[in-house]
Amino acid sequence: MTEMPTPPIKAEGAYRTIGELSRDTGLPQHILRYWETRFPQLRPLQRAGNRRYYRPTDVALVQRIAKMLNEDGYTIRGVQQALMAERKRPVARAPLPAASYGTILAVREALVEALEQDAAA
Repeated sequence: MTEMPTPPIKAEGAYRTIGELSRDTGLPQHILRYWETRFPQLRPLQRAGNRRYYRPTDVALVQRIAKMLNEDGYTIRGVQQALMAERKRPVARAPLPAASYGTILAVREALVEALEQDAAA
């Protein structure tokens, strides 16, 4: 019996086919297709012949959904609600460090001077 060759390892940011994602996550392809109908956030690129290509963000979402369903005890509806609640939550922005603020002010002053010199010319 011949041994199956191991598939090449893809880069972290590379797109994955549904077969590769299925192999990497241990989830059957039909489950991944079903999740696409239940979770609007999961939208892989579809090329000719309906070939699916999952972006790194899609892969992370699939892993998260799988964890919520299989380990955390969520139902499909529970995962849907949790993902929708996250989408509605405002994004908290971290304040700029003081050094960045000073740099921004210096650039602003340089631009004001340049505009004044240009207007005077």
